[in-house]
Amino acid sequence: MMTFIWKQEPRVRQHFYFMPLLSLLLLCLLTACGKPAPVDKIDKRSGLQIAAYGSWLSPITAEDVYGLSDDFGELQSVNGALYFVQSDSSAQGKIGIKRLETGASLSDAVSSAFDVRTRVHEYGGSPFLGIGQSIFASKADDQLIYRFAPNQDPVPLTMPGTRHADCVSYSKGSRIICVREDHRNSGEPTSSLVALNLNFAGEGEILIDGDDFYSTPRVSPDMNTLVWIAWQHPNMPWDNTELWIGELDPRGGVHNPKRLLSDKKGSITQASFSPSGQLYFVADFDNWWNLYRINSDGELEKVLDKDAEFAVPDWKLGNHNYAFESDNTIIASYSDKGQASLIRIFLDTGITEPIAVDFGEISQVVAGEDGIYFVGAKVTPEKGIYQVKGRGVALIYSPKLATVDPNYISRALSVSLKSGDGVTIYGYFYGAKNPDFIGLRGSRPPLLVMLHGGPTAKASLAFRRDIQYWTSRGFAVLDLNYRGSSGFGRAYRQSLYGKWGVADVEDAVRAAGYLVNKGWVDGTKLAMRGANSGGLTVLSALVFYNTFKAGVSYAGISDMEVLSQDAHKFESSYLELLVGTNSAENNLYRERSPLHHIDTLNEPLLLIQGGDDPVVLAKQSTEVFNRLKVRGIPVAYLEFEGEGHNLRDPLNRMTAIEAELYFYGKVFGFTPAGDIPILNIENAQRLKKH
Repeated sequence: MMTFIWKQEPRVRQHFYFMPLLSLLLLCLLTACGKPAPVDKIDKRSGLQIAAYGSWLSPITAEDVYGLSDDFGELQSVNGALYFVQSDSSAQGKIGIKRLETGASLSDAVSSAFDVRTRVHEYGGSPFLGIGQSIFASKADDQLIYRFAPNQDPVPLTMPGTRHADCVSYSKGSRIICVREDHRNSGEPTSSLVALNLNFAGEGEILIDGDDFYSTPRVSPDMNTLVWIAWQHPNMPWDNTELWIGELDPRGGVHNPKRLLSDKKGSITQASFSPSGQLYFVADFDNWWNLYRINSDGELEKVLDKDAEFAVPDWKLGNHNYAFESDNTIIASYSDKGQASLIRIFLDTGITEPIAVDFGEISQVVAGEDGIYFVGAKVTPEKGIYQVKGRGVALIYSPKLATVDPNYISRALSVSLKSGDGVTIYGYFYGAKNPDFIGLRGSRPPLLVMLHGGPTAKASLAFRRDIQYWTSRGFAVLDLNYRGSSGFGRAYRQSLYGKWGVADVEDAVRAAGYLVNKGWVDGTKLAMRGANSGGLTVLSALVFYNTFKAGVSYAGISDMEVLSQDAHKFESSYLELLVGTNSAENNLYRERSPLHHIDTLNEPLLLIQGGDDPVVLAKQSTEVFNRLKVRGIPVAYLEFEGEGHNLRDPLNRMTAIEAELYFYGKVFGFTPAGDIPILNIENAQRLKKH
């Protein structure tokens, strides 16, 4: 088998930032900064260069997209300072903890060399907790929790073979309660809620166990009550969960555990206590994730009835879309068809007032000593940390990223269409845009359909540099919310159940045809790219339809039966929901698995894979590659050593997106502008001439 395995070796461009200005300008003239696109002529009326779509020279480089992609999140407020995790692009995407104080510059609370990350449920989330002057954080390589205190070396507090996340302080800060996943015994790991003593390392005390999964342990202000969320196979946390409450003994243990709302069926998430001790949470009892509370009479009350989502699927632990500004006011964020808004809710009257409406995504809403903070991504650059100021918000932090000229930014156009069975499908269309170029006369841009993972993730209006990378080169992009996406209510989210690998594929095909019929894109140059479950959609569309002429699959699922056998605990029953119970016996896995129909895949394919992916193993991609190579189909394979389910190292992400550009150029017959590395495409001689 001949494959291309990318090892982390330095590239010239990673040193650009340190070169003298003159050398940088000279190098730009010779490489991607200045190598011209193949130009036919100048348009006499507009003065713009005429060049093939896809070949346009863009100032938005792979380095601009991923080279300084210091992503951040997991916001906490501790003793008047904000703490959050942030990846370090100079350290292969490893994660540290930053401290942001009023009137002070940003500082490292925990170095990125430590690499803060938990693998509870494999996807992690909420990997650290700040208490006083100390931080308790999970380390990526050994999954132990370490105590970081001023002027002291990090001290491990937990036992090897265990993972912890979503911790909360109690007992005057001397103990914490965490979700624990125990991998020390053979078979499926066990889950529990444990109390850890912060003064010495040890096993910890198991407070609650017996359920398949736990999340969201939260302690009441008087420290007497613990609330938590539990669920069982085959449910995912966005399907059906249980809300529990118990008496918390300061000497240890939880007494009289009781399930609340046992007569209600739905996804309960983001439980918390108000300053006065009233219990609040988000649930989708009436289709939409809305905010609820248990009133003083012990009865259920909906705080606000709105056809919008005040939560997201809990792939990761620690999501929080609301926080208490006072005992009478809540600051909450919600998503409505891809647009995120922030509102103030007056609990005594139910009146709301808008605070911010121009965001694509809002998350991590937290209360600090001097206000409410959140992480927000606007429709235009850039993602940052914001503070609520009266009826508005103020940006207080954003990582330093390369500036994007607004003249090159393509604005999203919301589109909707009907599926074959009458369900409305949603998406965002981005037209090709570059102020220096127009396409060849009589031509239309190639279309790139983007398919999110999950499949319960979602496309939103939040600004994305990777989309602008494509549109500024002459691609049209459709960011699709196929059936099963979140953000449109429980019914839409579950409309893919039993139809995975069918309905999502139909939606992608139908959406592409819709844009072709509109005359917005070239129907002979349709491509799609997707990651994880989105990769399955890519492979399935190429196998079962002839609509798309190229596909790129990032860790795509090719064999559902293998996935079911290799699945980790969190997703081990997920296929029963997505495909159906007894699917293996009923041959549904084989019927819907692209690998078992690979002889009908005749279009070029690029496969990109993390070598250490624990969710979708690399063999899912290599088997497809080998089969297509033998059949003479143009195919390329990139495997990145040391990478997991999603690429983290900025260099690898840059390599991948440039490989995509080269691949599309070869398939659709254009020469990309700039110095794009050559991708080894097997059977390239069989690519059709355009």
